[in-house]
Amino acid sequence: MKKGLTLLLIFVVVFLGFSPVTAEAEQEVTITVWCWDPSFNIYAMEEAAKIYAEIAPHVTIDVIEESDVEIKLTTMVNAGQTDALPDILLMQDNSLHKNIISYPDTFFDLTDSGIDFAQFADYKVALSVVNGRNYAVPFDNGTAINAIRTDVLQQAGYTLADFTDITWSEYLKIGKDVLDKTGKPLLSAIAESPGLLMTMLQSAGTWMFDPNGEVYIAENAVLKEIVEVYIELVKSGVLVQVNEWDQYISSFNRGTVAGTINGCWIIGSIVQQTDQKGKWGITNIPKLDRAPNATNYSNQGGSSWMVLASSAHPEVATDFLAHTFAGSVKLYETILPSSGALATYLPAGDSAVYNQPHEFFGGQAIYADITAFAAKVPQVSYGLYNYEARDALGNAITQIMAGADIDAALREAEESVKFLMW
Repeated sequence: MKKGLTLLLIFVVVFLGFSPVTAEAEQEVTITVWCWDPSFNIYAMEEAAKIYAEIAPHVTIDVIEESDVEIKLTTMVNAGQTDALPDILLMQDNSLHKNIISYPDTFFDLTDSGIDFAQFADYKVALSVVNGRNYAVPFDNGTAINAIRTDVLQQAGYTLADFTDITWSEYLKIGKDVLDKTGKPLLSAIAESPGLLMTMLQSAGTWMFDPNGEVYIAENAVLKEIVEVYIELVKSGVLVQVNEWDQYISSFNRGTVAGTINGCWIIGSIVQQTDQKGKWGITNIPKLDRAPNATNYSNQGGSSWMVLASSAHPEVATDFLAHTFAGSVKLYETILPSSGALATYLPAGDSAVYNQPHEFFGGQAIYADITAFAAKVPQVSYGLYNYEARDALGNAITQIMAGADIDAALREAEESVKFLMW
């Protein structure tokens, strides 16, 4: 009897093309995704769903707008309600390490998934690697850019090439000359925000924590150099401090300043001023003069996709990401023109779409340039207390600009972070 059933099963498998595994795999499956921003992240995920529908039509991707992903995740994990979590969620890069380490059993290990992480910018991948294991698929590009009004530079006798591959001392020297000749500062920054300092810090491959996770502020010589550069920028008038975000955007939209240094996502704000079309250019950022590992490349912002270990279908969720955000140039070509969602997926940089000239930036192929920058951004570990360290440094800068001693302010910042870590 058993022999007869076995022969029947072989007949069904061989001659009818049926297998229990295939049948189970083709059952209707819904993968739930949490992310924010309808015009950026949600749009990208919905386009990815369309691509995957051609590969696995039995899989439905249900995208749910969730503005406070991290807070909701933390609340549910701490309450033991992991069954209410989605299959995939979007996580800000500067929170990846903290959440992976704090909740070690929450995220699905993607290391052996078949995803080729070598196809992404190294710095981006490193943000989600803990103990040699990969826990996220990189998404949007936060690579830092130096965006400048080329018409203002021309008035002062300079070109974009004069700002490419330069040091901060060279930037400061040219900036003073531009200010003298045109009356325009090159930069603006929010007074109490350490954003620009963070960009400088990563460009030298260091952070506010050492490789062992210990606070590294008071004795960080690179950080001290950065503070000195920032002070000089402000005192010289090359950088103007503003009070809040809207004033920051307005400063370059209205032409009060001639440029901005930030993550490449700032392009969305630059192009809003349509009367400045053709008057902007993009290059890499200045590098520190003394820091031993100084580069002209950095990052500011960005996020990545994570699969939850509590998912009923983690392999399906992973396969979806592997065929879209980790495997489809077409996806990145589709979402770039409408959302400006620039990839850290390096093959996309070779795409014709990425190499098209951008009229607003004088015909420059800015997306190909930025993708090339991304491949050179130094890796850093943000650590578990990144937000706390960032706030402490912001307070230190405020004190220093008001006349406080640099060393004393940095020591105070370090002690405040250590207190919060105890």
